[in-house]
Amino acid sequence: MTRVAAIDCGTNSIRLLVADADPETGELVELDRRMTIVRLGQGVDRTGRLAPEALERTFAACREYAAVIKEHGAERLRFVATSASRDAENRDEFVRGVLDILGVEPEVVSGEQEAELSFTGATRELAGRDDLAKPYLVVDIGGGSTEFVVGDDRVRGARSVDIGCVRMTERHLVRDGVVLDPPGEEQVAAVRADIEAALDLAERSVPLSEARTLVGLAGSVTTVSAIAQNLPAYDSEAIHHSRVSYDRVREITETLLRSTHAERAAIGSMHPGRVDVIGAGALVLLSIMERIGASEVVVSEHDILDGIAFSVA
Repeated sequence: MTRVAAIDCGTNSIRLLVADADPETGELVELDRRMTIVRLGQGVDRTGRLAPEALERTFAACREYAAVIKEHGAERLRFVATSASRDAENRDEFVRGVLDILGVEPEVVSGEQEAELSFTGATRELAGRDDLAKPYLVVDIGGGSTEFVVGDDRVRGARSVDIGCVRMTERHLVRDGVVLDPPGEEQVAAVRADIEAALDLAERSVPLSEARTLVGLAGSVTTVSAIAQNLPAYDSEAIHHSRVSYDRVREITETLLRSTHAERAAIGSMHPGRVDVIGAGALVLLSIMERIGASEVVVSEHDILDGIAFSVA
């Protein structure tokens, strides 16, 4: 077994997985998994740059993760950075900071590479299950982008499009620097229009209609599952491989988009960093389900982070 560490730095959060990995089978024995909301993508859609305060939040999390990696004695580390750092003019500043703290250069992967890592992490455990038909459509709804991957034993098509929960919120649900509480019908319609256009784009290179099982990843999807199960607090074990029906996703999405900040914050399973962006994230999920006619979504806690760890092994 080789002790590996994987870091996934997205638009909204940065996450760490330390695990013992079998290089031959790719089996992972999880030792430490954690997530910090850093909102690295704050304002990137508008300014094209990573904000100084967003960089400092991210570097603070990196310093914490460096201590954890050292404590566990990980032999290998891979740091993958996604949407926000792809889009930013000053991403070199981000790269230098990570290199100084962790001793590795962050790999700013393409959307397609991101999609394949997500697919590997999400579907490796599903092999052999006869209750989930192939091919799978894996959707990873991030802060800045959403990745679509269709595949069975191999990837048939992958595409990344810019409809993450943070990007959609900042583009349409903010006025004078404040998130609308709640947004009006016109603002929600604008989000929906962007999502539909992005789905049209994704369908050009990914055979969405061939999918038989929808697998949903990342915080927007897992939070919807937690709400659907009425969990008093976030519970990874209850969420992993749970199934949420289309009707329940629609009901939760409509409720989130009608609710105030205080009402969303009062949900026991809601991470404070998702309170303002969960409505847009849920709407992305709902729109995908409607586009492909999915009756349910299978929710996975294992995603790109696990795919990164597998790649290190």
